[in-house]
Amino acid sequence: MGAETLQDWQKMLSSTLEWWSDAGVDMLVEDEVRDWTARPAPRPEQAPAAPAIAAPQPAPHVPEALPDTLIAWRLSDAAPEARWMSPRVPPAGAAEAEWTVLVDMPEPEDSDTLMSGPAGRLLDRMLLAVGLSRADVYLASLAVARPVTGQITADEGPRLAELARHHLSLVKPRKLLLLGQAASRAVPETGGGFTGKSLIVVNHFGQDCAVVATHHPRFLLERPAFKGEAWRHLLLLHRGETV
Repeated sequence: MGAETLQDWQKMLSSTLEWWSDAGVDMLVEDEVRDWTARPAPRPEQAPAAPAIAAPQPAPHVPEALPDTLIAWRLSDAAPEARWMSPRVPPAGAAEAEWTVLVDMPEPEDSDTLMSGPAGRLLDRMLLAVGLSRADVYLASLAVARPVTGQITADEGPRLAELARHHLSLVKPRKLLLLGQAASRAVPETGGGFTGKSLIVVNHFGQDCAVVATHHPRFLLERPAFKGEAWRHLLLLHRGETV
């Protein structure tokens, strides 16, 4: 009996397929009626892509405008040394002097005058040996105050050297004596060291300037054996000779 039912179902299915074939139906159709002659609906327009946000460009470097009255500024609370809590000592001498002497910092005993102690007395003797006195030179310092440690750190040095170069550009020295390694860094051509047998001539300060870097009198008091080398450097600047 089950076989007869299966055969009846197969005959019905075969008959249905033949009818569809005669009717021209040769593919699957959807349940819902579709108008095949209708134009397709337009696709929804895509929103325009947001413009790419350009990466922020670094602001152009604007050189710092340092005042022409630098001494007053250096002694004010705007100076880098203001936080050191030690006396700020101004330069001394005539700004139009032929010689400018730059030291690294005030000595421990300096309160209102640079180089007022033993190192200053040795400096006076050095100048006297080439026919000069304090009144003949402009005396300034890389730092206008003395750090508590007595040392200018690597972080502080470049800023102080920049300020010193600006100061020198206002003074316009014709001969510049740099005393101590820290002071020598105010003139890059020294390489942060002391002069050899050749005079250094630079044009950073509005005119040609002869430069000599040598030992600080403070160091010479502790190491008298280096006085001969410092004397040769002093003569090199005094005579204006190059080797």
